[in-house]
Amino acid sequence: MRSVDRTDIQLLRALCSDPRSTFVALAQRLSLSRNTVQARMARLEESNAFLGFSRRINPAALGYPLTAFIEVHVQQKLLAPIVVALADIPEIVQAHGMSGQADLLVRVVCTDADDLFRIDGTILAVTGVERTETSLAMGELIPYRLEPLLERGLASTPA
Repeated sequence: MRSVDRTDIQLLRALCSDPRSTFVALAQRLSLSRNTVQARMARLEESNAFLGFSRRINPAALGYPLTAFIEVHVQQKLLAPIVVALADIPEIVQAHGMSGQADLLVRVVCTDADDLFRIDGTILAVTGVERTETSLAMGELIPYRLEPLLERGLASTPA
């Protein structure tokens, strides 16, 4: 991924505050030409600066008010098929490979404690999963964000 300059950072900050902004709106907001914005956005897209475009949906609106994080300990040689099997569990909304004690950190959503127990059992039933440790999320205190990094980048990038 190429490094970003001050203009790129300003574009990214504007998108963080209003992700649905059009090129025209971004151009007006940043006093740039529409062509400049379009070219910059295309370069950022090509350099994989953007994650997938989707709206963040609150799982509670779908009937899943509880979030839990499950540390999964696996047989390393079976990691690839384990990940495929976990991807088939709809309540798993995110998973990361980890260093340290656990091999995977899996974020799940569930309807209640019984549902969490069922999901944990489904994970444990996957061939190669050795054990799990589950923690119930009590609340999201700092949501996913990049604005502070963009602010830092803007402050450290020459004008």
